[in-house]
Amino acid sequence: MENETFKTLITGKHRLLDLHLRETFEYRDLVYLFVKRDFIAMYKQTVLGPLWAVIQPLLTTVVFTIVFGNLAKLTTADAPGDHALPGFLFYMCGNICWAFFSGVVQATSNTFLNNRSTMGKVYYPRLVTPVATAFSRLISFGIQMALFFLIQVFFLVRGGTGIRVTPALLLLPVLVLHLMVLSVGCGIVVSSVTTKYRDLAMLVGFGLQLWQYGSPIAYGLQLVPDAMLPVYMMNPVTPIITTFRYAVFGFGYFNLGYYLASWGISLLIFFIGLVLFSRIERTFMDTI
Repeated sequence: MENETFKTLITGKHRLLDLHLRETFEYRDLVYLFVKRDFIAMYKQTVLGPLWAVIQPLLTTVVFTIVFGNLAKLTTADAPGDHALPGFLFYMCGNICWAFFSGVVQATSNTFLNNRSTMGKVYYPRLVTPVATAFSRLISFGIQMALFFLIQVFFLVRGGTGIRVTPALLLLPVLVLHLMVLSVGCGIVVSSVTTKYRDLAMLVGFGLQLWQYGSPIAYGLQLVPDAMLPVYMMNPVTPIITTFRYAVFGFGYFNLGYYLASWGISLLIFFIGLVLFSRIERTFMDTI
């Protein structure tokens, strides 16, 4: 027994920055299994199955186009200029990004609650579950983006639009990673807090709804007064959405300073979430 070496040592003593990132990577096979489980469970016992990933953004976009575009007539311009942009594409782009962000936040915020039976019996890095949640939502996001680009090609072929393909399109992988970092960070912060204060979980959906209207999803950035723009851009979601539209449409608003600030805020939230998650995971079975 004295000569035995152990790969994993489970102990109640942890350092403040003991985040288990390397160990989480070593459990990537388990991440894959959880991604498969979550994606199947999401559409299990539904008539249309994964088609809901296509139907939901379409229906939401139709409602936004009618209410905010035709009735309220809110601007869809992010920057000054006479660029022809179909309102349907504008709203669909924002809704797909927001659906991915809010979906990951909501699912990740229930990490401890939804996996408490497994976590109480088997050891694995607890960070595996929020990472798997993000990747499972990424599959639906990929399906929705494929549909978005098909509709965009239709508008390009039909003509009468200012959309063009530019090198900014190469920013898409970075923007998706940015969304994942921010959403997982927010989700694990909420999951860490709600293990002890369960009633805060009730505010997640309401808070996300308010956050959505505080982000340029239903309207263009030109609706925001210039005096309020610096404050408004401190919302880390805003630079992501505007840069995303800039990348896929070839015009719009892009400010490197605000975008880098958004990355800084996102990484700070993610780091705070990891620290809280690392501390809570030691005792959550006693409080959940």
